[in-house]
Amino acid sequence: MREYWHARGLTWVRNQKRLDMMLAPLGEAAIARLHPNPGEVVLDVGCGTGTTAIELARLVGSTGRVTGIDFSSPMITEAQQRVVAAGLSNVDFVTADASNHPFKPHYYDAVFSRMGVMFFTEPVVGFTNLRRAMRAGGRLSFVCWRAADHNSWTTEPLQALAEVLGTVDPVMPGVPGTFALADADHIISILTTAGLMNIDITSHKLPLNLGQGTTDEFVSYYLDMLGGAYIPQNAEIRVLGRIKAALAAMVERKRTAEGITMGGAVWLVSARA
Repeated sequence: MREYWHARGLTWVRNQKRLDMMLAPLGEAAIARLHPNPGEVVLDVGCGTGTTAIELARLVGSTGRVTGIDFSSPMITEAQQRVVAAGLSNVDFVTADASNHPFKPHYYDAVFSRMGVMFFTEPVVGFTNLRRAMRAGGRLSFVCWRAADHNSWTTEPLQALAEVLGTVDPVMPGVPGTFALADADHIISILTTAGLMNIDITSHKLPLNLGQGTTDEFVSYYLDMLGGAYIPQNAEIRVLGRIKAALAAMVERKRTAEGITMGGAVWLVSARA
């Protein structure tokens, strides 16, 4: 598992700017629901390369504190470097699994996550651990993906691969991973069992923009992001050429004046300890 997250972390670090561009509106929506106040102590779960931790740190100010936690050491290293570059001194990072990390009990005023809580192997255990880390009445706010068929940002590239490779294994809801929390009733069950209250789940749909770039740049991006999971490492040159052509055609279908744009749908979730 650690080797997997090390490899995926390196991929996400390489593509940090494009991923942040796509995910920024979603993180902003979840942060707005959390409404961090100056002086508060906030935990950022699955903080990745630090974008949301930096934003939270600016909102809580010098009298507040943010802890970012992620299982991927390459992403934590990148996050630490970005915090130094931003000149912030109220952020620290932990390389660990948030589902079982021994947080200081009843310490955090708020817990936040942008696409970081779908990877808990045992989600009830994970959210119970987060609830223990929250002070009484503490706030939880996270954003997670709805079902894959509402998210063309993921289905379109996979359909392009399927044109060449045949059926691509579907991403199943409820299984740890991108769409583990796709079902709202499942989220309510998990959070209730974990001891959280005042649960609110709101659907949010919007176009996701991956920015500008040449077709070749986007094909390289998708090969990098999908390579470990969907494209065989030993793919023949002929097959790889067909994959590149299919991805290139998909990219051009989605090109707008603003950049490559695809549909996205998420749940904005909030609760209290």
